[in-house]
Amino acid sequence: MSIAMEEEISNLPALSKAELLSRWRERLKQAPPSHLNKPILVPLLAYRLQEQVFGGLKPPYRRRLRELAESFERNPGRVAKTVSSSTRIKPGTRLIRQWDGQTHQVTVAEEGFEYKGERYKSLSEIARLITGTRWSGPLFFGLKQSEKTRVRQ
Repeated sequence: MSIAMEEEISNLPALSKAELLSRWRERLKQAPPSHLNKPILVPLLAYRLQEQVFGGLKPPYRRRLRELAESFERNPGRVAKTVSSSTRIKPGTRLIRQWDGQTHQVTVAEEGFEYKGERYKSLSEIARLITGTRWSGPLFFGLKQSEKTRVRQ
């Protein structure tokens, strides 16, 4: 991204709503969403300006977002499960967890997980190794929320 673009984006929060709407018309050559308030307009305009430089979302991501939106419209309560169950962690990702004063690091592999030089089929196996009790691996490593936490929100 050019220095000029970085500067323009970093200056957006200092603009008034009227100035933001004017900038939107000027830079994006379309009518701005005037019903939005400034705290939402700033990041949206920043995103759209970056989108002009780098391009938008790739088609598979657009498709997945559309599917999620449609799923939410059909059944708002079920979407949390849909999103988390379909999310796949990319190989090479490191999961780090503090437990009993020690830091535990797991690396996601193409198939399974690596912990302390050994391969495991599931995060739950590793969580059990670390804690000595049965745990949901995704819950232990913070990849999903417990039912209690989800209800409180």
